[in-house]
Amino acid sequence: MTRGPSMLIRTMTGARGVLAALAVTGLVGAVAYTTTAVTDHAAAAEPLDRYYHQALTWQSCAEPGLDGLGAQCTDITVPLNYAEPQGRTTTVAISRIPATDPARRRGVMLSNPGGPGGAGLDYFVDTGKAMTADVRAGYDLIGMDPRGVGRSAAVDCRWPTGFGLQFAGVDAHGFAESVATQADLAARCAAAEGDRLPYFTTRNTARDMDVIRGVLGEEKLNYLGTSYGTYLGAVYTQMFPERSDRFVLDSTVDPDRYGASGLVQLMGPPNEAALDAWAEWTAVHADEYRLGATGPEVRAGVENLIARAAAEPVRIGDFEVDAHHLPLVLYIAFDSPNQYPLAARQIRELTDAAAGVRVTPDDDLAAKLDVILRARPRDSSPQMAVLCGDVGVPRDPRWYLRNIEAARATQPVFAALAENISPCAFWPPPVESPTVIGNSVPALIIQSTGDTRTAYAGALGMHRALTASRLVTLENVAIHSIFGRYPNACVYDAVNTYLRDGTLPGADLTCRD
Repeated sequence: MTRGPSMLIRTMTGARGVLAALAVTGLVGAVAYTTTAVTDHAAAAEPLDRYYHQALTWQSCAEPGLDGLGAQCTDITVPLNYAEPQGRTTTVAISRIPATDPARRRGVMLSNPGGPGGAGLDYFVDTGKAMTADVRAGYDLIGMDPRGVGRSAAVDCRWPTGFGLQFAGVDAHGFAESVATQADLAARCAAAEGDRLPYFTTRNTARDMDVIRGVLGEEKLNYLGTSYGTYLGAVYTQMFPERSDRFVLDSTVDPDRYGASGLVQLMGPPNEAALDAWAEWTAVHADEYRLGATGPEVRAGVENLIARAAAEPVRIGDFEVDAHHLPLVLYIAFDSPNQYPLAARQIRELTDAAAGVRVTPDDDLAAKLDVILRARPRDSSPQMAVLCGDVGVPRDPRWYLRNIEAARATQPVFAALAENISPCAFWPPPVESPTVIGNSVPALIIQSTGDTRTAYAGALGMHRALTASRLVTLENVAIHSIFGRYPNACVYDAVNTYLRDGTLPGADLTCRD
């Protein structure tokens, strides 16, 4: 998951389906690839030497934010498949913002902004501002576009629409449309990426991270990851515990629920709760937004708007928005309460458009719809390549429909997202088993209780798996990605103290706004 809309939920609308399709285990047969999986991170050490000792050519990043901080960028060559290190290669782009005091420098800090599929070359441009001066003095800050993302030989499945997950609609017919759409997206990825596709995985990205460590001449790696980046960091500690130093995991994935089904299922309840909180806020501002005088009235209006979009797509500007996509406007906003006014304004625009008023969407809404409906400037296929390549999911569409119907009573809006089928149901099986996380590498976990992307229960799961970790809880705040985005002195002090001194809190800590 990355910050903002890219964190784990992307959607597309699509091809018509029929309910008979629900009885079929897969509408598109999984493409069979001949693959060889790496079974041990230390395997084939000598063939990997050339990667760990390659020469780097540093140059301008050609990005104002990075260049203004004195950063440089380079490409690192890594095996496409670590089981065949003499075979095909790919590249990973990294940036380096140098430590501000070479005399106090203690190492490098790698990062990941989430997704999966989030580009991270410029991650520290903003996040670095949350670090104290003595922390900045100690680390070269390393941004990374993981394999298959951004400047790192990006996966491009050429999808006609933007997201790899979508709302199922309001009934079985809408769900059948989702089944057909997701099968089509999987087929497009297989056709576009071919036998490259199985190797864009978290385990391979962790191996790439260790190559980066070695190439930079470091004995150990420090790390700051948010959202999906917490899972990536935990996988690295599992595969390379002796190379793991100070790890901060912000807005944390449950390692036992990671995957396109389990991880998304956890999003349902907190997003439904965020809808209620937003509805209450919007009701207080009824004179401005005219969406209802009470929270229940606002919620009922949203549910009615989705039903109308299912019957006939809402025409707004030159977009047509159906029930598979309209709720994403709210989902995208619910990663921060600071976006409540924006969500209210945009739901007002969509409500007016559904009533037949000619509406020009505001610039932000138009940009969101351009991504969602037209994959402009790009689609989220790198995200699905990693999710589907990491963990297999149930393949029978009926399993998902049963879950949606069972969850609608408590999640009238978000069950259709949290329980819906994804392209992974039609994907080739992963080439490696998922990483089982369970180790005593020290780590600092920070998490808000109201996070709508990575639920608080996920942080508890990661805390149990990393037995030497400490958990810092930001109570009663619905924010995803805290450090560098939601200033809280208690949380920031815990992070900066750990990065500066290596000192974890003596016990788990609760912070309040």
